[in-house]
Amino acid sequence: MNFLRASAANLNDIFTRGMGLFLFLILWEAAPRLGWVRQTFMSPPSAVFRAIYLLAYRGELFRHFAISLQRIMLGLLLSVAVGVVFGLFIGYFRGVERRLDLLFQAFRQMSAFALFPVFILLFGLSELSKTIIIFWASLWPVLLNTSNGVKNVDKVLIQSAKSMGASRAFIFRRIILPAAAPEIFTGVRLGGGCCVMAVVAAEMIGANSGLGYLVLYSQETFNIPEMYAGIICLAILGLGLNYALYSMELFFTSWKQEIRIGE
Repeated sequence: MNFLRASAANLNDIFTRGMGLFLFLILWEAAPRLGWVRQTFMSPPSAVFRAIYLLAYRGELFRHFAISLQRIMLGLLLSVAVGVVFGLFIGYFRGVERRLDLLFQAFRQMSAFALFPVFILLFGLSELSKTIIIFWASLWPVLLNTSNGVKNVDKVLIQSAKSMGASRAFIFRRIILPAAAPEIFTGVRLGGGCCVMAVVAAEMIGANSGLGYLVLYSQETFNIPEMYAGIICLAILGLGLNYALYSMELFFTSWKQEIRIGE
């Protein structure tokens, strides 16, 4: 009985959460078919899903999807490695943070898209330039959120640990890192979203593969259903990446969930 109730509750939750998307798809299908917009410029979802099927059948979709995912993961891993390490260092040593804050805030405002010409001049049109673009776009959310997470750790916890003779290494491992973990993962999730946006632009310049390339090539050849198919696949990729990062956050910050349950 409990299983049936839980299943009914889950189905109701899925239906409620998916209602907006369902209504959007109906409106999207109706708009070109009823002549509200020209099908030349807006293909209905039925045509778009058919294009997705044909791309998958020919093996092109998986190739583009895999290449974009590879570029995103490489750029994100680099940004997490650099951003978390430097963010922890900057947040822990306040003097360093005060001296570098203005520099980092200035770099943060430099859009990766605006720096495209610089990256291309330095690294050419190779895979390295695309990785650097994605890395730069996702670095700053990770670094600054990590730094803020360390700075916002409750000082009472740190002082209590010091009063009991805890070493600085123990305080860093057992207090600062766990307490800063939620904000670190928030930065990583924001960085993941930036990666998806950056990979589109990176693949539109000097690439011959990837979902961004698929969107641009389809637009240039006026294959509108495939263009929308690429856009939908990018959205799915972004949602999947965000869900994966959120699941990692829940796993590594399970102590926070246990505290809430205990309350």
